Amino acid sequence: MTSQTSQTTQTITAAGTWKLGDRTVHRIGFGAMRLPQNGEALVSGAVPRDRDRAVEVLRRAVDLGVNHIDTAAFYFSPLRSANELINRALAPYPEDLVIATKVGPGRDPSGEWLPHARPEQLRGQVEENLRQLGRDHLDVVNLRIVGTDSIAERFGALADLRQAGLVRHLGLSNVQPHHLDEALAIAPVVCVQNMYGIGVQPEQDAFLRTCGERGIAFVPFYSIAGTGRQAGAVGDDSAGVLEVARAHGASAAQVRLAWTLQRAPHVLAIPGTGDPEHLAANVAAGALRLTTADLAVLDSLHRADGSS
Repeated sequence: MTSQTSQTTQTITAAGTWKLGDRTVHRIGFGAMRLPQNGEALVSGAVPRDRDRAVEVLRRAVDLGVNHIDTAAFYFSPLRSANELINRALAPYPEDLVIATKVGPGRDPSGEWLPHARPEQLRGQVEENLRQLGRDHLDVVNLRIVGTDSIAERFGALADLRQAGLVRHLGLSNVQPHHLDEALAIAPVVCVQNMYGIGVQPEQDAFLRTCGERGIAFVPFYSIAGTGRQAGAVGDDSAGVLEVARAHGASAAQVRLAWTLQRAPHVLAIPGTGDPEHLAANVAAGALRLTTADLAVLDSLHRADGSS
């Protein structure tokens, strides 16, 4: 092992690990949403990212020790698909690599959103992910929903696919606590993915704790971007975040990631980027240790409102 490889391994292990079912992952992962395009994700007419650049980022992520990648078949731009980029860059896949995908939403070939999938359509979405990724099973499939309606039929359909061996583990995305209760009555749940970060949906704090009590990973999305969502960070970090960043010689993004990870050991991070330097900085955030005073400042910002 080279000195550089040893240092990067030490960096990513500094944040610890968690289990997604029977799979152990480092708590710093990689989100593939931003990979297929430059600029805003999930919009029609997006500008495709250079293929070689995207492949470079994925391979660099694995070199840095990332073994948890979050993706979806609806992550695509003209000419680029996150799943197929992952396949091209990483197949044959490392044994320890866990690829989590999402089903429920869908987009037509032009990039316009389709109605969310009905229970009988979920198998087709699972099979499309299998085809694009070149897998015979999916490590983790998250049911992503919008709204508060019952998920029993849809989650039950995924539980059937798990029984059939197409899916190893199940999770939930964009859900409320009653959805988790409903799902657990049907099949095990290994993770919950919800929007969360400093000042972003502080009402999620209780749900985060509930997941920890049940041994379920809590996986925030947009923990850096916040209200910028799929467009990326809006660049309006508060004075408190910037002050903590300066004290550590870190970026505001790294502080946001470090704060997220220090919420609890069952919290995972899946920051996404198409830039190798940003990728390395995100991984390095796993080794950033915020002080009690830092956390007091950031926690107060988190509780104050949703605009920090």
